[in-house]
Amino acid sequence: MTLQDFFNLLSDNPFLILAYFILVPITAILAGILGKNEGHLTPWKYLYSALIFMVAVPGIFAITLSIYLFLFERRSILQTDVYTQILPVVSMVVTFFIIRKNVAMEYIPGFDKLSGLVMMIFTTLAVMWFLVKFRILGITFIPFQYIIFIFIGLFILFRYGWKNMTRS
Repeated sequence: MTLQDFFNLLSDNPFLILAYFILVPITAILAGILGKNEGHLTPWKYLYSALIFMVAVPGIFAITLSIYLFLFERRSILQTDVYTQILPVVSMVVTFFIIRKNVAMEYIPGFDKLSGLVMMIFTTLAVMWFLVKFRILGITFIPFQYIIFIFIGLFILFRYGWKNMTRS
């Protein structure tokens, strides 16, 4: 099964994806009602963490997929799949908004790791776009594993610079 086959399966049977992306914000609403002003305490902050990761990973993937399809495949925005490209992002934004009403995001374990994930994904996309846009051809006698090490080093350097730049 390819990724396209999986997306077609989800689009053909939307009940599961709709149920998932509707139940997560509803769970956040219920947690906000039941744990009013206690979101920073231990049982609630781990529930919020799980809810955030349940919508953030598919949401970030949907954003990345959309950027890839629009930049690299030059796909029209009219061909955007509602279930796999729009619904995860909407659910992610709604869930973040609901959770932020009850607890500050700094109290949620692992939330800071999401920004690092997003930064690495978008850095990779930016490097790929740069290479495709400027049609840089690499004719070299350097073994491929050394090129991979160079890219990893650049990403580590970028991450270090980003942390120093955003440090408060």
